Order: sequence, then structure tokens, then C-alpha cells
Amino acid sequence: MGLHERIAQIIEGKRERLIEVSNCIWSYAETGFQEHKSAALLCDILEKEGFTVERGAGGIETAFVASFGSGRPVAAILGEFDALSGLSQKGGLDRPEALVMGAGGHGCGHNLLGTGALAAAIAVRYYMEENRLPGTIRYYGCPGEEIGGGKTFMVRAGLFDDVDFALTWHPGTRNRVRSERSLACLEAHFRFTGKSAHAAASPHLGRSALDAVELMNIGVNYLREHIIPEARVHYAITNTGGFAPNVVQAEAEVLYYIRAPRVSQAREIYERVCDVARGAALMTGTEVHIDLDAALFDLIPNRTLETVLQRHYEAFGAPVFDEEERAFARRIQATLSQAEIDFDTGKAPALKGKVLSDVVEPLPEREAFLFASTDVGDVSWVVPTAQISAATFAVGTPLHTWQVVSQGATSVGHKGMLHAGKVLAAAAIEGMQNPQLIDQAKAELAERLNGERYVSPLPEDLKCYRVRTYPQYAGGGWQ
Repeated sequence: MGLHERIAQIIEGKRERLIEVSNCIWSYAETGFQEHKSAALLCDILEKEGFTVERGAGGIETAFVASFGSGRPVAAILGEFDALSGLSQKGGLDRPEALVMGAGGHGCGHNLLGTGALAAAIAVRYYMEENRLPGTIRYYGCPGEEIGGGKTFMVRAGLFDDVDFALTWHPGTRNRVRSERSLACLEAHFRFTGKSAHAAASPHLGRSALDAVELMNIGVNYLREHIIPEARVHYAITNTGGFAPNVVQAEAEVLYYIRAPRVSQAREIYERVCDVARGAALMTGTEVHIDLDAALFDLIPNRTLETVLQRHYEAFGAPVFDEEERAFARRIQATLSQAEIDFDTGKAPALKGKVLSDVVEPLPEREAFLFASTDVGDVSWVVPTAQISAATFAVGTPLHTWQVVSQGATSVGHKGMLHAGKVLAAAAIEGMQNPQLIDQAKAELAERLNGERYVSPLPEDLKCYRVRTYPQYAGGGWQ
């Protein structure tokens, strides 16, 4: 029996259990660094499959590293399992309907991502044992991809120091190797403190923290003209200081994401934003406290590993969907705007007129640029890293939407999830059997870095992401 047949056999033999795991994580819908039940479930499964599991890896409660085998080479499969706030949605519906009003939902498909990576790690483990392959396969349980960047903390903790290469995937509308760079991103909270007063009787005695937030935002909006066009700056007011207009607000807070193609560029813009915040405090007679809570490096693709993934993807082909699944996808697609569909098919003309992708796209000649951010970028600076996407949603479906949550609990999502696991497993095994391939991937990374080295962007005193709870917070995420 060949490699692809055996990998498929292993994963299909565990299909029902893997789908159950994915659905459980979908139902937990735990947000970043709060994924206690999701992480525990994955750890329990991995232990039952013969892995040795380090829970609370890197001092992060919901991070873990599961290992099977010993010695080199060390292959890493990256898994994620965090949800987004405020995206609760019933599964399998073609209309928005919250499962629990105001609760979280897997609007980026990380229940599928984490379980597909689990399928890959388990398949590699059995293939290694059956064929007496040397080396170590690891599943990295990475919390908080959507906000906070768990992998950034895990890299700083040295958890990837002995890894030879890393592979991962992301749910989406296309079957492809993701040869693309991404934006670096800094996340910072700006907390203003003023003085309360009666807004009618003695406003002159007050100092409005909310005024400071508004002035800061205005200043940053003027700043946009004077930063590089590839940069992105977004903000959300996370504390308005209360709900009483007759009280001068003594406190207010705003959260900023500052993105640019390189970390150095994001840092420069961040310092200018900090200056604007200090100016707003000076104008309003308030004080500002700045917390840099998270930071992500840009993603460095690795064509050596991408070529391996492409070869195995083409060997497996695309996931096969039945007519019932296509009919459901049509109903989902009917809820999308033409602009959303065109945005998706504009990047993949082969998908025009289709509801679900049935093709494996060729490896692009040149890497693309993803105007989003991911903590996979930090891993890619220290370990050769590559990733794929698999069709789990109807063509046109944008991430971070109720449509993603709905489809993530259906057979459409499950088929793409298991298919991704097969491709990752086959590529990981080839890498583990080929030391020259690993050397080539490492040499490519060194050439791309061109003398630069990874220096953690996190403040030294920040041991883990500070989880904040905001009233009526609808949530967002790096992407």
C-alpha cells in the first residue's frame, strides 16, 4: 500500500471520532487564551493516541505540545482552536440565528483547523510506527490566534528551538498551497484617566478621558495620509467611561491594531500613534497609560516546503462533495453579496460559477501578499514553515462571519478538514524521510532572512497575553 493510500486509510478510519472532536470544539466556541475545554479535549485524544503531552506549555494555560517518537528530524503540525466573540450561530442554517445570543462562534473555522491538524499528526504517528521511521512528530496546540498571538509567546519560550520544519493549514473556499506573505501587527491598549465632574453644574472641574480617546482617534486618522500605503491602522473604543452623559468620563480606553509589511515598519508607526495619544492627553489634561499587549511578525513563505505540499495535494486531488452538500452551499451563497463572491473568484478565476471548489489550484509562480496577520509568521522566522487551504465553505464566503460558523459544523467543513489532514501528513512524512529536503528548506529561510534574526517583539515583563473582557464586545481578530 502506498503512502497516500495508507494515510487516507488511517484518517478515514478515525473519521467519526475526528468529526466528533471538531463538533465539540465548535460547540465550546472558546475565545483566545480561554480555550480550556478545547485544549483539554485535544490533549486527551493525543494521549490516547500514544503522544506524550506537555500541558500549559511555555507557561500558557491553554497551550500544549504533544510529541511522538524521539530524536531528529522534528516535524511540527500547528493547530488552533480559538473562536471569535459575538459570532454565535446555529450550525447548518442558511440564515443568521444565534445559538446563544452574544456568545462566541468559530467564525474563522478553527474547530476545523485544530482537528485537521490533529488528523495529520495522528496519521504521521501511525505511519512512523508501522515503518519504523526515526524522528519526532509534534502537534503544537496554539491558543489565541485571533487575538493575542499565542505562537508569539510560544516562540519566545523556545518551544520551537529544535523543530526542523512546520506545517499547517486554514479553512477557506479554495484548495491551494498558501504561498503568501502577511502583515506584521502590533496590538496596544491606550487607557486614559481624567477626573469626573457634573457635566452641567461644574464641567470645568472635570477632565474627560473620553475626549482624549476621541482626539487621539482624530489625530491618528490625520496620520493615515503620512504612513506607507501598505500599512493598516484600526481601532475600537473598548471603554467609553460609562453610560451617563451628565458625568464627565474619568476613564476611557481604545484598542489599536497597527499593521505593516515588516515589524520594523509597524514599530515606527506605533511610536507615532503613541505620540498622538500623548498629545491627546496633553490637550485634555488627562493621563495615558499604554500597554503593548501583542505583536506578530510578518509571514515568510518557504517554496521548498510549498513544492512538497503541492505535489501531495495534487496526488490526493480536491475534496469531493455530493449534491446535497452543493445544494446547501448554494443556499449559503445566496446570502452573500455579489461583491463578496467577486472578491473571492477574482483571486481564483477557476471558481467562477461554482458553489464549492472542486480543483487543486496550481502553485503560483510568485508569492502573493495577504493583507491580514497571523502568528504563524513568528514561527516562520525561526523554522521553515508552509501552509495550505482546503475548501470547507461555499465560494465567496468571507471569514469572520455567521456563514463560516454555520458551515463549520457541517459535512462540507468536515470533508475539507479531513482532506487537509491527509495532505499535511503526507508532506510531513516526506520531509522526515528526506534530510536533504530539510537542509534545503533551512537554507532557503536563511537566504530570505539575509542576516536578520528573530527578536521577540513582546515586552519583557509581558509573560502572557492579558485577557480583557469588554461589555458588549463583538470581537475581532488578527485576520
